[in-house]
Amino acid sequence: MKRTVSALAIALVLAPARVAAAQSASPADTASQATAPPAPASAPTVSPPRLTGYVQARATMEEKVGLTATVNRVRVGADGALPNRFTYRIMVEYEASGTARTAAGVSLRDAYIRWTRDWLAVQAGQFKTPFSRNFVTSLSLLETADRPAVVDTLATKRDIGVMAEYLPRPEASLSLGVFNGEGQNLPANRDSTVLFVSRAVLRPIAQLAVGASGAAYQSDSTRWGFEANYEDRGAIVRAEWIAQHRRGLGPNDEGWYVLGGYRVVPWAQLVVQQEDLIRDYIGPAARNRATTVGANLDLGAGRTRLSVEYVARRSGPAQASRRTGLAQLQVRF
Repeated sequence: MKRTVSALAIALVLAPARVAAAQSASPADTASQATAPPAPASAPTVSPPRLTGYVQARATMEEKVGLTATVNRVRVGADGALPNRFTYRIMVEYEASGTARTAAGVSLRDAYIRWTRDWLAVQAGQFKTPFSRNFVTSLSLLETADRPAVVDTLATKRDIGVMAEYLPRPEASLSLGVFNGEGQNLPANRDSTVLFVSRAVLRPIAQLAVGASGAAYQSDSTRWGFEANYEDRGAIVRAEWIAQHRRGLGPNDEGWYVLGGYRVVPWAQLVVQQEDLIRDYIGPAARNRATTVGANLDLGAGRTRLSVEYVARRSGPAQASRRTGLAQLQVRF
């Protein structure tokens, strides 16, 4: 007991001296302690892949054909983060592109690596070329079950190449890419020419976005397009015009579409679309006009949607009318 009391007394005597010594330490000593190198950080790790995709089941009723049921599309993708500001994405798709005697198949859609820093992004691999708002938007997010004919026909599609995006602020963006020009899943550039594609978008006010796209093959053709999109309080108005000029050959191909929609209630949207594609290079018989009237019903927090459409289309040599009704159930994950 005496030893414990003695030790406690010594500690109480020495404590003020220790405090005074710490207060009298030189600034250099304090700075050296503050700037001491931290413990080495652990190496960056790769994040686990995140699975995304959607399934579309469709029933179509067409004049003189009858009822057809299809699995319209199944897309499964994986994306994730890599060290040093890199990310990646891979996506495959099963699409009902077969016939009554040929089974549909599975093909690669996206496979690219992307590097991002502040206002600049660069990606390389296979992905959508930056042409047309309708095309760069996922089909699962469009208001209609299919793209307008002018976008399907004249817009550049997926390809293999490199693209840079300049994003100085949310109100403006600029994309520029160089591609093989052969299309998706074709790695060889047969004629050694390349395809240049660009798109610029400006948002002068929060509700309105306007843009322009351009694409040029070195010795083949030039394409250009203009777009506008207005969204406010459940209403949307969207329009695009696209044209293609072939060097040294006949008149241009061109077309447009205008889409309007309104959410009558948060889970129900009414849509109407008018479109026209004129392919004078082929001839008057190639004209394709259509009117689409439909409704989208959101059944599950934006993940499940039922689309019902009626499409009246005139196309072909006789410009015959073809009426189609469809119902499509889509589930996103």
